[in-house]
Amino acid sequence: MTSPPVLADPIAVLDDVHVAFDGVDVVCGVDLHIVPGEFAVIAGPNGAGKSTLLEVLAGTRSPRRGQRSVPGAVAFVPQRAAIPPRLPVTVRDVVAVGVWGRLGPWRRMDGEARTVVARSLERLDITRLASSPFASLSGGQQQRALLAQGLARQADLLLLDEPTTGLDAESSRRIRSVLREEADRGVAVVCVSHDSALLDAADRVVRVDEGRVVR
Repeated sequence: MTSPPVLADPIAVLDDVHVAFDGVDVVCGVDLHIVPGEFAVIAGPNGAGKSTLLEVLAGTRSPRRGQRSVPGAVAFVPQRAAIPPRLPVTVRDVVAVGVWGRLGPWRRMDGEARTVVARSLERLDITRLASSPFASLSGGQQQRALLAQGLARQADLLLLDEPTTGLDAESSRRIRSVLREEADRGVAVVCVSHDSALLDAADRVVRVDEGRVVR
């Protein structure tokens, strides 16, 4: 386990964050600081508010109270893709979405963008699948493609929701390895997971229960 930098300025800060569903708080007064180069895992029982906390970090859900500060670029990798099975997109198309932040949607990729996409495919060992329909992939292969999309974003903060749940051993190992590499090169990596291997690989485990950080 690699110790995270202790003197770095935070890349993500949550300050007294509360989130409510139907008038009931599911996240209650959470304070959280994430620093560059840190690999953190948010863990806890089902319904504890872990994924909601991740959504707040990603900026896809607004707190009813409290502050979120994430000044850098964010990549959010969901547990499963919301891509209709009949949509005719290839694995390369899915990964290329990661460079849209620099190019803009549907802009022709330049040489640098193509290199980023190719490298992201290579790191997840799915180059051979680049021209395959995304819908034809196994669950593990799809999750690798989604992570490759996140890598192509070249973000300061990489967020993942249950990235290894239900995957085969090789896909899980590959994903853990890539996440460790990203943290080692200075990206802040935060994922929600129950996976004991991911918990062991993390620099810090943030335990959440009933919407509160308990450890």
